[in-house]
Amino acid sequence: MNQFVLQHGRSAELLLFPHIQELGIKKNGSIQLNAFSTTITEGLRIYYIIEGRFEWRINHQSYIYYPGDVALILPGTPFGSDNGVLEIGSFTWIQLALHGLDKGNLQPGKWSGLSESEAAAIGKTLLLNSLPVLSRFNEVGKILKCIHAELFGNEVGYQASINHLLDELLIKVARQMTKQSHANRDFPKTFMHLEEVLRQDLAHQWTVEEMAALVGMGTTMFTEKVKSYSGFSPINYLINIRISEAIKLLKRPDVSVTDIALDTGFYSSQHFSTTFKKLTGYRPSEFRKNHLRNK
Repeated sequence: MNQFVLQHGRSAELLLFPHIQELGIKKNGSIQLNAFSTTITEGLRIYYIIEGRFEWRINHQSYIYYPGDVALILPGTPFGSDNGVLEIGSFTWIQLALHGLDKGNLQPGKWSGLSESEAAAIGKTLLLNSLPVLSRFNEVGKILKCIHAELFGNEVGYQASINHLLDELLIKVARQMTKQSHANRDFPKTFMHLEEVLRQDLAHQWTVEEMAALVGMGTTMFTEKVKSYSGFSPINYLINIRISEAIKLLKRPDVSVTDIALDTGFYSSQHFSTTFKKLTGYRPSEFRKNHLRNK
């Protein structure tokens, strides 16, 4: 399905669903700047990563998301990325208006088939056991895909079907939250360790064999794991890390573009400029100029 954004009050498709404040799919083929600013809403936001690697901030804490991961953002919680940077990849999301959630007394509304006690239990689970990352939670992606199909298919009974799917979504999320801990993210934890090591010496020309050795894997298994979790080949995964680090350094006017290029592992400032423009649409000097002007 192509990317789209539907908003209640603006999109006719949501006319029968006032409890769905926003629904969409985003497919991002290049790094976008100032495209994912921090926002606060009164709705419950659920994001499902389809492909790519995203570094987002929830309530001022940074988290990394891989394909199959879910970001859960409670009402009133700041959510976005540093300086609005949106990485390469795709994701889908939904924002729901759920009354009473901020007090742990969930009241979905007449659309829901949940009993009062079931809604209360889900509300308390969401509020008290809030996890910003629900890892490898593919059921959310399947439910959102079904909601999209029902909404655009517009067949008999689609309103009841979508509302039933929303109940199922809340139930599945609450159940997952009660049984998941961050310790379950075994390979993403390995990814985080790998990134730490790579960032400490980005000037080094890392090979796939060297990166695989850092996490104790053979190159074939490592390549498959990286592709499965991030959607990128190991080399493209490394390039994205180099560019994300370069973006941070470009915000420092005291560091030259040439030094940034060499420090982040590019052969020359020209190689750096070409790669940076390909992934962001800007030359490094243009990005720096725009950032300093907007400060």
